[in-house]
Amino acid sequence: MYDAMQAETITITGHDGDDIEAYLARPLGPGPYGSVVVIHHMPGFDAGTKEIVRTFAVNGYNALCPNLHYRDAPGASPDDAAAASRNNGGVPDDRLIGDVAGAARHLRGLTSSNGKVGVIGYCSGGRQSFLAATAVDLQAAVDCYGAFVAAKPGPDFPFPFSVEPVLDRAGDLRCPVLGLFGALDKFPSTDEVAQIESELTRLNKPHEFHVYENATHAFFSTNRPSYNVDAANAGWERIWDFYGRLLAS
Repeated sequence: MYDAMQAETITITGHDGDDIEAYLARPLGPGPYGSVVVIHHMPGFDAGTKEIVRTFAVNGYNALCPNLHYRDAPGASPDDAAAASRNNGGVPDDRLIGDVAGAARHLRGLTSSNGKVGVIGYCSGGRQSFLAATAVDLQAAVDCYGAFVAAKPGPDFPFPFSVEPVLDRAGDLRCPVLGLFGALDKFPSTDEVAQIESELTRLNKPHEFHVYENATHAFFSTNRPSYNVDAANAGWERIWDFYGRLLAS
């Protein structure tokens, strides 16, 4: 594999024509390449997320992560911007859809693009990846332990702002969905994962879900105690297979 790549912070056009910050990584070969919109987790547009973007580029994909918190605190650190976003009520669903659509549009405009775009999201981004797949022209969607796809936050989880389930939009899904979850996770629980899978099966929506034993929430996060090397490695293999089938030239 030709693994030379370039990565940089750029400006893209997001929801409502807003200029927002985004992190782009792309292979330096001629392509054509499939593309991936990376949706960051609630802690924001941080170093771990940017490493994921570069990982896609090293493996032969153009990848772009829009900073969903940019409007709340331009130029702030990821922690401060995430705090500002929480204080403002979080990222509105319509704005998320517009920002992902803008990122997909930017990726398709690259000269090395093959025109196929997927999306992946982690934690809150997993729910947002599912949501984006119901409204944006995408060829593949990956939900990494996205909470509140099917259930609202309960009293045992004092979520900092209001968030609504999106499973009622499953009938509008425009692409296959890959779900990667931990058996020890509570948000989403295995019961919620089963509920989502049951609904997608009922609607005849293409999907494949995998639940990893001994893994909890954020098992992909190498800088957290929750990191689970076996689950993360198995999850990456699922991602490469899924995107390889749906996004490759």
